[in-house]
Amino acid sequence: MQITRVLNDVVARKPDGIATCCGSRRRTWTTLAARVARLAGALRGMGVKPGDRVAIWALNSDRYVELYYALPWAGAVAVPINTRLAPAEVRMILEDSDSETLVVDDMSAPLVAATLGGLEPRLIYAGDGPVPAGTLSYEALTESTPVSDAGRGGEDLYGIFYTGGTTGRAKGVMLSHRNILANMANASLVFQRQDGVYLHAAPMFHLADLGATFQITAAGGTHATIPRFDPADTLRAIAEYRVTDTVLVPTMINMLLHFPGLGRYDRTSLKSILYGASPMPPALMLRAFEALPGVQFMQGYGMTELSPLATFLEPQHHVVDGPLSGKLKSAGKAVGTAEVRVVNEQDRPVPAGTIGEVVVRGPMVMQGYWKQPELTAQTIRDGWMHTGDAGYMDEDGFLFIVDRVKDMIVSGGENVYSVEVEAAIYAHPAVAMCAVFGIPSERWGESVHAVVVPKPGETVTELELLDFCHSRIAGYKCPRSVAFQAELLPISGAGKILKTDLRAPYWRGHTRRVN
Repeated sequence: MQITRVLNDVVARKPDGIATCCGSRRRTWTTLAARVARLAGALRGMGVKPGDRVAIWALNSDRYVELYYALPWAGAVAVPINTRLAPAEVRMILEDSDSETLVVDDMSAPLVAATLGGLEPRLIYAGDGPVPAGTLSYEALTESTPVSDAGRGGEDLYGIFYTGGTTGRAKGVMLSHRNILANMANASLVFQRQDGVYLHAAPMFHLADLGATFQITAAGGTHATIPRFDPADTLRAIAEYRVTDTVLVPTMINMLLHFPGLGRYDRTSLKSILYGASPMPPALMLRAFEALPGVQFMQGYGMTELSPLATFLEPQHHVVDGPLSGKLKSAGKAVGTAEVRVVNEQDRPVPAGTIGEVVVRGPMVMQGYWKQPELTAQTIRDGWMHTGDAGYMDEDGFLFIVDRVKDMIVSGGENVYSVEVEAAIYAHPAVAMCAVFGIPSERWGESVHAVVVPKPGETVTELELLDFCHSRIAGYKCPRSVAFQAELLPISGAGKILKTDLRAPYWRGHTRRVN
């Protein structure tokens, strides 16, 4: 069970098939595989040993696809980094993962000096501009002497994927080759076209996109990339590359549907969109049906810890009437390798229709959290991954997610943990109490909202507080709105702030649903 075997197989079947499209570049599977072997040779030559971590801080590109194969070929472990993180957060990941090699591009290279501090990783420049001083040229490395595959697979660690931390510390999710390949089997439900063209519009550091990457290769499809999601660039790429399939979070779908130039682009090649990772309002789903006729919509529910797919809602259930209707608000049924249950606080299964915590078991469940064995033990109990999501099963086995057990906000497809945001707000000298939670947003699904109680005699404006947060955490984590009040926030008998009471007025008349 090796990820690199997927690459070898497609080269044998379709040596001259187009593997990647990036701007004007087109590369065949034979060319890509040769570049992978040479890049792996360069990494080993510079001292990268089996199990060493190599971080990737870059936007989408054909080189990102190559790295996802070259790193295991060299025996290394991939550490993709969220491109929206602040430099201090990136440095924390580099330190926590002990990454001694960092791949940067035109976006991240100018931020390296402000990020590294005393760290001294090897720097590889994978951009298209002049090679910055102190970095190695990615393209030059692909001209190195090729090496044989390191042969890592099975329970060997493939990558560490960082997610936000509820304690202020990000969690490094450890996924093995076995985990990734189990998800690839599940993704085969979605991406089967041997002549398909998949567009990497969602960020490639994110499991929502990576979850499709290896199955696209296994099917012999083509990887088309754009640096980051933009409605015009996405529509242009669909027309230019004749894209058949893609993964988008609902925020992206919403932006496409409201893009003024939507009708000017040829979208006839597009066959399917897999969505998930954030709330999809039913009204938005109906607009998508109307604006993109002939496109099949599918929903995937999961999380990084599940590599990421756990349930799947098939296209035939994306209907509002007929015998297959009534499931559109669900997250679908368990995928082939997953067992999904809803349990009570004693981890016992609850009857259909009863809300409890969603737990998942199967070969795609992560190995654990990097350097956090206690948290791993809390999260995986008796083989069951405790998702922290509250939901229920109907009589037909469809899973409905109704809320987050933890105070996680899903905004624009990104997970935002309230405790982390609250920690930033509490650092302001004028703040006495605060609570952070998600409120309805047409654009983002949920937006980050803060309720703040200033210290007696102190004043702080919304703008001042937002600027303060932006200096400490990534922009997407910062509140988009702040409410101030003089009275203390409601607290429970145990001394915890009752966020349910604070959140309720904002969600009155809205259905809160997490995908």
